[in-house]
Amino acid sequence: MISRLELLLAWYAALAPDNLHRTREFYAVDAHFRDPFNDVRGVASVETILRHMFANSDNPHFLIGERIVQAERAFVTWTFVFTLRGKTHEIAGGTHFHFNAHGLVTLHRDYWDAAEELLQKLPLVGGPIRWLRRRFAANVI
Repeated sequence: MISRLELLLAWYAALAPDNLHRTREFYAVDAHFRDPFNDVRGVASVETILRHMFANSDNPHFLIGERIVQAERAFVTWTFVFTLRGKTHEIAGGTHFHFNAHGLVTLHRDYWDAAEELLQKLPLVGGPIRWLRRRFAANVI
């Protein structure tokens, strides 16, 4: 299972529009993908999300971090780096993977804080989100 995970992560680290067709090599036909903005099933839907990423940002890429593997499950940390309107952004997150007996991903669940990593940086909604985060943060000395 570890070698299958490493192949998947190498693909993600080198992800580009011209190798998106390889999604089917790594994901089961009925794979479930979920992140803060998407909740879809099927390898074609996973590929659509990846195509959307390239269509709506410049130079998107993943920097792969730590890995924890247990049987057919893995958790991987990453940093997603992309440019939007000339400004480079980084989003830190992690992915929980489940693999089937053939080593194909059946569950891809991304965990990242959309409010902290993205929304609070936006002009119109950023201020209220930053205020809420300060309001609910503990005052630790």
